[in-house]
Amino acid sequence: MVANALKNTSRSVFVAALLATLLGAPLAERANAQSAADEAAIAEFNRKYLKAINDGDIDTLAALTTEDHMMISSGGAPLTGKKALVDAMTRAFQNNKFNESWEPQETVVSGDLAYQRGTFVVEATPKAGGEMSRTTGNFLRIYRKIGNTWFMVRDTFNSQRPRNSE
Repeated sequence: MVANALKNTSRSVFVAALLATLLGAPLAERANAQSAADEAAIAEFNRKYLKAINDGDIDTLAALTTEDHMMISSGGAPLTGKKALVDAMTRAFQNNKFNESWEPQETVVSGDLAYQRGTFVVEATPKAGGEMSRTTGNFLRIYRKIGNTWFMVRDTFNSQRPRNSE
């Protein structure tokens, strides 16, 4: 009787392991495919966002921004909310032509949240004339999927100016 119980337990464990392996593989494949699709959607979001910056297109930037968006940069208070971002970018677009690029180095997706880390270059040329300024730095962004659409909800960045040795 004990031997039969052990056989049945061993068989049950084997069947459970086999089912987990057979069923788990498609689930893992679907998860990987979803992650790849989400990463591609974030890359497309970034393309649209950058194009809007480089075109000075405030309407597109506003459409790509959530009401609770927050931008945190060195040297100033966070810009909190869509209106604060739109107001700041409207002033920036009135005064400058931008050529901005991003180089993502890491993108991690977990459900409806993702983060991306990388570097950026911003060239700003004053519309009234004057020298172009160039800033390079690092960014860390948080994205949220709302419905089936990704939005950048937190944007933080800093410049790569050398630190003082003091």
